[in-house]
Amino acid sequence: MLPLAAEYPLLNIIWTMFVFFGFFLWIMLIFRAFGDLFARHDVSGWGKAGWTLLIILLPLLGVCIYLISQGKGMAERQVEASKRAKGEFDEYVRGVAGEGTASEIAKAKELLDSGAIDAAEFDRLKAKALS
Repeated sequence: MLPLAAEYPLLNIIWTMFVFFGFFLWIMLIFRAFGDLFARHDVSGWGKAGWTLLIILLPLLGVCIYLISQGKGMAERQVEASKRAKGEFDEYVRGVAGEGTASEIAKAKELLDSGAIDAAEFDRLKAKALS
């Protein structure tokens, strides 16, 4: 058991972890670049094909060139997408949560005043809104 540990010293383990992390980071950057590239509407099909070929044929250099030349635009598109997603989520929550107790009672009062419902129906709607 011990001779095996001596054959692979601590610095080799640290170096292996460093290389693995670097490889993982590089793969994530490739996916990020492709995700941004194919989500863009301002680049033509030929432009996307050119960037794709550059990233596939010269992976490390292609990703670095894309990140350097398009980094600011990537950040702006990400912020815009986050704001759009937050707005959609807020709208969904508002739709699901309803308008609240006070507005339900106010609507029932308007129906009572217009004569569409009677006092017993108003009391039932009010009790339902308060429960």
